[in-house]
Amino acid sequence: MCFNASDFILQSIQSKVIQFDELAIKLYNYQVKNNPTFAKYLELINAPKVITSIHEINFLPISFFKSHQVITGNFIPTKIFTSSSTTSTIPSKHYVSNIEIYEKSYLTAFGINYGSPTNYTFLYLLPNYLERKGSSLIEMAEGLHRKSKKNHNPYYLYDFEKLANDIDLFKKKNQKIFLLGVTYALLDFAEKHSSNMHGHIVMETGGMKGRKEELTRVQIHSELKKQFNLQHIHAEYGMTELLSQAYSKNEGLYNTPPWMKIYITDPNDPFTILPIGKTGIVNIIDLANIESCAFIQTQDLGKINPDNTFEIIGRVDFSEIRGCNLLYVG
Repeated sequence: MCFNASDFILQSIQSKVIQFDELAIKLYNYQVKNNPTFAKYLELINAPKVITSIHEINFLPISFFKSHQVITGNFIPTKIFTSSSTTSTIPSKHYVSNIEIYEKSYLTAFGINYGSPTNYTFLYLLPNYLERKGSSLIEMAEGLHRKSKKNHNPYYLYDFEKLANDIDLFKKKNQKIFLLGVTYALLDFAEKHSSNMHGHIVMETGGMKGRKEELTRVQIHSELKKQFNLQHIHAEYGMTELLSQAYSKNEGLYNTPPWMKIYITDPNDPFTILPIGKTGIVNIIDLANIESCAFIQTQDLGKINPDNTFEIIGRVDFSEIRGCNLLYVG
């Protein structure tokens, strides 16, 4: 059995819940057979290797992307997405042979939330991502800019003066600006240039990267809204280990694309799924992760709301979680 990635994602775009469940079960059983790392983990936790219900799914701890090759099938990767790291941390690696899977995922998800990229002039404040190789966020940013059919250089690194000037220029040309930036860079820019972005979009990708005192989302968005004269700051939730993103248009309430689903599990029992409204560990099914593992336990704390949006509340301290020794396999 094999999967046509584009068809698989397109199927899930139109799916109802039961169809999503069927696709997820099908992919889970396929990956258990063809992903040695996932299969070994399930063996260690004594989990079944064939499931018939969505409730039987077990999630692979995201740390395995640091310590193992998480690959489904046999292929030579054409792309290796890597996470940021310091001298004391090991980066995650996400091996991809078919980059069209990622392109299909991010373009479709963006279209669902914001329409065609041709509607926007993209400007990027992503210094720490540009300063290293292998960023999936830069891959997405470049793809969106390319699809916008604009011919300017969208990257600004730390050149805040040029960014401020270009914002004024594009506003005079009546172009709708989409400013995407890592959180600390947006705050740095906002401190020096209070650009009126009313009618435009400012989106933060999260992360202070140790550059500033850690602030809550409410504090960050409050400051950015004030400096940019906006009612809402948008946000993107993605990571190296995923090929899909969730988006928030206000108040940190994220919506997933139809082929991505969030589950919350009990911090004291990571194998127990919690009901709506309860805070716990964020787990993700990403059906675009056909070539790696589509069932990932993150290191984020969050909750699902009654309207199916989800929120990120903080990070998990796995040293405090019962059974955490199962999460790290040599």
